[in-house]
Amino acid sequence: MRTKAASILLFGVLLLTVASVSGQDVAFSQFYANPVYLNPALAGNRICPRVTLNYRNQYPSLAGNYVTYNASFDMYAKSLFGGVAVLVTNDMTGPLASFSGSAVYSYHLQLTRKLTMNAAMQAGYFQYRLNWDKLVFEDMIVPGTGEVIPGSSSESQPQKLSVGDIDFSTGMVLGYDERYYLGAAVHHITSPDLAFYDGNISRLDPKITIHAGALFNLKEATLPGKENDNLSLSPNIVYMQQGNFHQLNGGMYLNFYPFVTGLWLRHNFENPDALIVLLGFQQPQFKIGYSFDYTLSQLGISAGGAHEVSFVWFLPCPKKEFKYKAIKCPGF
Repeated sequence: MRTKAASILLFGVLLLTVASVSGQDVAFSQFYANPVYLNPALAGNRICPRVTLNYRNQYPSLAGNYVTYNASFDMYAKSLFGGVAVLVTNDMTGPLASFSGSAVYSYHLQLTRKLTMNAAMQAGYFQYRLNWDKLVFEDMIVPGTGEVIPGSSSESQPQKLSVGDIDFSTGMVLGYDERYYLGAAVHHITSPDLAFYDGNISRLDPKITIHAGALFNLKEATLPGKENDNLSLSPNIVYMQQGNFHQLNGGMYLNFYPFVTGLWLRHNFENPDALIVLLGFQQPQFKIGYSFDYTLSQLGISAGGAHEVSFVWFLPCPKKEFKYKAIKCPGF
């Protein structure tokens, strides 16, 4: 196992030394429990302020650390005619770590009585960090025993162990009759250069996201203002592309207040990747969700799948003196 882990880490370092390397963003399974991360145009789509926290632990059985944290705050600002948000993400993948922080403005426009459009711009900073001491090279491994001797490698450390660049993204969402929605987003428009070695170029490829869905009430709430009590079904589809990576997610949510369940299939075009199972609990002031990715690819369930937890805190809503219609996406 130690030799296998070393080989995986060595392969990662070899990638860093080539002239051009393309990174890949973390893909959360609970898309709409992290709405601003999915599409900046969803900032303020709920109108009332909310705080969102997300945790993802992928392949916990493998050597290395594949853990991601995300936190955001967003709300609708009447004076700005749209939503505002701040978003921070921290990701750890073995010896590599990334951090991003950004601010979002999403302009909300009521096109017709039933048709609503949000258009957003996101600006921030993206940083990669390399923990050189965690890397294991071939010449650090004792043949026959597999023992690793720290600090014995002849590999030269790159000139920079931390690199960063400004980062811009954009997005748009259309909502019809508070029931149907279609969105698209492009992250990393300027392809930030995140090379550790001087003279090399390692650009982060733009990420394209297209998502669509609908909300069907199977049983209406009995009291006004109790829309969450509806028994509803929400089919959804999310497509992501970043460099040579393509991913298609399809599934649906079933809301039977105060619970939500969901079932998704994530497909990477070359092969089915995972079956995603979700269970959520919601109240007027908060909601919490847990999902598990059951790995279907050749990596197998022995890698540990992926665990994801989301928590959303709904803050008191200011007095509504406007008649803007929210774009109602799923909660998870």
